Amino acid sequence: MKLTLLIFLSLFFLSNISFSQTPQSTKTNSQQPFILGVVEKIQSAELSETRTLNIYLPEGYSADSAITYPVIYLLDGSANEDFVHVVGIVQFLTMIETMPKSIVIGIANADRRRDFTFPTTIAQDKKDYPTTGSSAKFMAFIENELQPFVQKKYKTNNIKTIIGQSLGGLFAVEVLLKKPKLFNNYMIVSPSLWWDNESLLKTSTTALEKQTDSINIYISVGNEGKIMEGDAKQFYETLHALGKNNLHVDFVPLPEENHLSILHNSVYKGFQMLYPKKASKK
Repeated sequence: MKLTLLIFLSLFFLSNISFSQTPQSTKTNSQQPFILGVVEKIQSAELSETRTLNIYLPEGYSADSAITYPVIYLLDGSANEDFVHVVGIVQFLTMIETMPKSIVIGIANADRRRDFTFPTTIAQDKKDYPTTGSSAKFMAFIENELQPFVQKKYKTNNIKTIIGQSLGGLFAVEVLLKKPKLFNNYMIVSPSLWWDNESLLKTSTTALEKQTDSINIYISVGNEGKIMEGDAKQFYETLHALGKNNLHVDFVPLPEENHLSILHNSVYKGFQMLYPKKASKK
């Protein structure tokens, strides 16, 4: 009797092991990668190097369709930087239909201090950051290589947005002042306008004043110290004082945010201002 019971319990135990393993094996085999975007490599003559692009294509995107999309160019667009969370904002806001479906081009960094800064006259900065000062080359890369590449390969329209924070914000300001035609929308977050003893604040606005196309400019800064906050506000006041109807300038301080936390919330608010909700019908 005991032997029969022992055999029964052994067979029951073994059958349970076999049953529990089957679903686990099936589950493992059914796993598939979650794909957020595609990775492109572009050889740049302007920069003398190959650059990586992380690209998000909106739901329903088809190369065979006649539908075209706005393009968002994201500085600091590496996979381990701002690409994933900014794409999340874009995907969510398009899902709830508060902004148009858009392509996001995340420009992965190679040397952000080199690419986002113009030459400085400050000796200590030259010593501490010896690779800085090549923003003109990076601007030429965007104008002559990156934008033509994107326009040729993807279904784009004429709406182009740049997003930059910190040194990326400094670069976005430089583009706005020197080559404003490159983008329709500028999202400038916590710009490092302190660079080179705030010389960019003294740069001529002539190129911007001559611009006849409509440009939207969104400037934001958090609780980031007197210099950073004061420079951002001064830049906004300079643009506002131009009094040009084709320049739509918004300044949004976010005192509850700091330099590390501001970008996500600021970009969300920036898109809400860029694409305000339509007034509800009564």
